[in-house]
Amino acid sequence: MKRLLAFMLVLSLLLTFFVACDRDITAPTKSKEDTSPVVDPSLCYTVSLPQATDITKFVQFNIEGGATFVVELYPQYAPQTVDNFQKLVYAGFYDGLTFHRVVEGFMIQGGDPKGNGTGSSPNKIYGEFSANGFEQNTLSHERGVISMARSNNPDSASCQFFIVHEDSHDALDGKYAAFGRVVAGMETVDTIAKLDVTAQPISGERSKPVRTPVITSIYFVNYVAPVA
Repeated sequence: MKRLLAFMLVLSLLLTFFVACDRDITAPTKSKEDTSPVVDPSLCYTVSLPQATDITKFVQFNIEGGATFVVELYPQYAPQTVDNFQKLVYAGFYDGLTFHRVVEGFMIQGGDPKGNGTGSSPNKIYGEFSANGFEQNTLSHERGVISMARSNNPDSASCQFFIVHEDSHDALDGKYAAFGRVVAGMETVDTIAKLDVTAQPISGERSKPVRTPVITSIYFVNYVAPVA
């Protein structure tokens, strides 16, 4: 009887071990009730955004530690730029990336998968600004405006963006594709802009945050402006 009990105990432990291991290595599956799309980021440039209520003109940035801010996107100024940004948000491209460049009184820059200013996404977009022959974009680089970073090539923007900390009309207007504005949580941008910085390893510019702010996620929201 004791041998039988011992055998049953060993068998029970072995079954528990194998079940636990199976849970660790098996990819999670969606429930039948979950109809949310599963998106492969590598495919997000070859498909159109779904015509769904969860794709809006408002996106919420969630920063590690709990701070947030909301950006309204303006396709009337830069339609291709907004479409590209929405696709990246929809694909979860920005989740876990950082604000790698911070210049108080000027702007904060993020969205680089390499985290050092040299990274990009697979898709390059046309530069929607007047210096590139696109006159439709008259959105000025005022405090809180979000715009696309790029190299000297006017059509090199892909995923990196910056948010203007203080008005920078002369330096940026007509040269970069502004495409939205912070409509809530500008104090979060201010906090990031005031972080302690050190020299960038490549450029030497004093703009590398000592403690890099992490974008835990960006997702679409339905935003209603507070009543004044």
